[in-house]
Amino acid sequence: MKGPIRGQFYYLYLFMDIFSRKIVGHEVFELESMELSAEIVDKICKMEKIKKKGQIILHSDNGGPMKGATMLATLQELGVMPSFSRPSVSDDNPFSEALFKTTKYCPEYPANGFNSLDEARDWCKVFVDWYNNKHLHSGIKFVTPTSRHEGLDKKVLQLRKEVYIKAKLLNPSRWSKNTRNWDWIDEVFLNHPKRKDDVEIKKVS
Repeated sequence: MKGPIRGQFYYLYLFMDIFSRKIVGHEVFELESMELSAEIVDKICKMEKIKKKGQIILHSDNGGPMKGATMLATLQELGVMPSFSRPSVSDDNPFSEALFKTTKYCPEYPANGFNSLDEARDWCKVFVDWYNNKHLHSGIKFVTPTSRHEGLDKKVLQLRKEVYIKAKLLNPSRWSKNTRNWDWIDEVFLNHPKRKDDVEIKKVS
């Protein structure tokens, strides 16, 4: 994130639950630090009540703050399994890439940078609130990340499904195909495993 002068940047530390797409923690600092990263992860685990070892996997890039000894020690203490992007694989974390794109292309994002650290922090706070609680995310069937994170999306999607089915029954001529799929998404993959059929086709070709 650009600062007020050329060459000055602020660093956004952001953690997202890829199942719900909710931003579960974020901070903005003037430097990259494994100690700061470790503190944020510790805070998130307490807020989310993560107690069972191996309950979550933290996937990140290969930057120093995420691979430093302090960070890895904190993850081990919390029972969090570390995972890192594969070298030279630009789309190894598509969820984060999509989120940062949404952030940068937000109309309110200051193209010329922020005037101060406090301004950057205030902007991110407003953005995260919008993203979690107001943004109808296309990747999770147009519900908010918070509603999915809290398990409220099932009811919303079921009601939508019923509305669409009823609408088609009342006026079938308007529907040349099936209604929109509002089924709840029960699995999310960072990198979806290839189907057996796809593998076989690739072998034949």
